Amino acid sequence: MTRMFHHAVALVGLLAILPGVSWGQSASPSTGDAPAVAPAPLRYAAVIEDARRLVRMDQRERGYPGIAIAVSVDGETVWSEGFGYADLEHRVPMWPSVKFRVGSVSKSMTAAAVATLVEAGRLDLDVPIQRYVPSFPEKPQPITTRQLGGHLAGIRTYEGDENFIRDPYPSVVDALDIFRDDPLLHPPGTAFSYTSYGFNVISAVVEGASGQPFLDYMADAVFRPLGMRETVADWVTPIVAGRASYYVRNDAGQVVNAPFVNNSYKWAGGGFLSTTEDVLRFANAHLRDDYLSKASRKMLFTEQRTDAGEGVGYGFGWFIQQDDAGRRLLSHAGGSVGGTSLMIMQPETRVVVAGLINLTGANNEVVREVLGRFVDATSATSATTPH
Repeated sequence: MTRMFHHAVALVGLLAILPGVSWGQSASPSTGDAPAVAPAPLRYAAVIEDARRLVRMDQRERGYPGIAIAVSVDGETVWSEGFGYADLEHRVPMWPSVKFRVGSVSKSMTAAAVATLVEAGRLDLDVPIQRYVPSFPEKPQPITTRQLGGHLAGIRTYEGDENFIRDPYPSVVDALDIFRDDPLLHPPGTAFSYTSYGFNVISAVVEGASGQPFLDYMADAVFRPLGMRETVADWVTPIVAGRASYYVRNDAGQVVNAPFVNNSYKWAGGGFLSTTEDVLRFANAHLRDDYLSKASRKMLFTEQRTDAGEGVGYGFGWFIQQDDAGRRLLSHAGGSVGGTSLMIMQPETRVVVAGLINLTGANNEVVREVLGRFVDATSATSATTPH
């Protein structure tokens, strides 16, 4: 059955009988080995079982095809599991090693590349972007990379069916043609307007500052240094081992195969494939001093403000929020054709959770609930541990 069309045959009733298949940490499915659950630290056994019940119930009740979820505490992966199916038609169970479309989590990855260039003295965040992308047309007011990274530049978001672009774009500069000549939504710095296209411009800035193609620099500066071996660009033609199948709901609410899209028009803002455990590796690198400097992390995690001083809840490629207890949360969610993602961490307890679902527009609140369970458990453990 082809997956190139919006209206594929519905998989009627299948989700109602999903067995809730779940696997613990395992070898790659390419090895053919049976999955084996890795022992988690004893102090988290109860919270892991509670979180497992929570996710299994959520997957069944909401009817999304599959979810992979992974949790780390203080840099150690304590739980990594898959539920449901990576491919419904072939009944391929979800593994922790499955590659999903992570959508806008790609923005945080791109922000890390920007930070490495700033640290190397090759990129100034506060000069007009034409220093690095001279082909981008000047607007009535100058735009800076910092404004792009905080969604303050006034670049527009998708219009019409632009989220379903099928045409290939040979370079990140070519992809700027989609919106480069359009007027800004507002003068730069005056308002927050979330847009993936702003990160398209950032990818061109990265090329200009680094002297390398954007995807090459991402591999050299982010993916390889952090051991993110399963994180790749979402090319549509190659065979990508472990790639999930993608699903959407049709107008009747049935799960069907997602339409064909070509994400080469937005690598930086939403075009990467990754796994939950690679996302954990990435997030945890931001809780240490051996990848980015404290100054770089402060740049990424400091809430940007409009010219009028209004906070926007966003740093540079990261959302800055608080939970109900007033604890800081650093996160990015992603929505793509056939994927819903969330990467979220609480830096003081050093708890990180990555949750990836192979369905457009899925409710991923369960990922935040899992974070809360582990943050509470970690806080309780810290409070009772002698110092």
